Amino acid sequence: MSVPFTLDAPTALCIAFALSLMPIAFGLGTTLIPSTHTRNRLLFYWHAYDALTHIFIEGSFLYECFFSFTTLPAGFGREPFFLGYKDRVYGAAYGEGPSARLWQEYAKADHRWAGADVTVISLELLTVFLGGPAALYVCYLLWKSSSATRFSATERGSAKARLWLVAPALATAELYGGFMTFAPEWLTGSSQLETGNPVYLWFYLFFFNTLWVFIPLWVLWEAAKELRATFVTAEEKKTR
Repeated sequence: MSVPFTLDAPTALCIAFALSLMPIAFGLGTTLIPSTHTRNRLLFYWHAYDALTHIFIEGSFLYECFFSFTTLPAGFGREPFFLGYKDRVYGAAYGEGPSARLWQEYAKADHRWAGADVTVISLELLTVFLGGPAALYVCYLLWKSSSATRFSATERGSAKARLWLVAPALATAELYGGFMTFAPEWLTGSSQLETGNPVYLWFYLFFFNTLWVFIPLWVLWEAAKELRATFVTAEEKKTR
């Protein structure tokens, strides 16, 4: 039976907070990247939003998983025991703060995010502590490579070289993380996903998650173009 969607005040606030990171990323990109660097602006928008999402939103998920819990009566705990506690269950479902409410809302679409699913937590540890900082670093490289008045050509070129090493690596990690998040569900009939309600299916699951599919694919495409152009130029110089 499909879970009904109710747009009450807490739900509206959760959605508004998740979407509010987009204009923040847009404002940062518009301020820091010159308008003459259109592609760099687009890349900055994405990586700023990516970093904010990983650090603040997904970081709050980890916080709930490690610090929000309820105590079970003796004999009710089942292996495997998260963090070794036999009398506790962890997750956002047992929290009371704003971040707990945020993940309780998303868990209506993907039930795994209400508790301490160890596969999801393992992926999010990498995402928050490696993916988030990597996205911030890409933003820094984009700013540096776009700032002709602040940095020399050598410095900008060095930043661009690092940019097209880190950005595709991060994009590949995003695609891998998305696959490992949803592949177990596809293989088990999406038992933890709420696919019967169109809001949960198309907004919560499809929209918020396919951003991390289509845009990383575009980043990889741009990286391939940069790599090709670099090697073609190098070979042409050899033949002159």
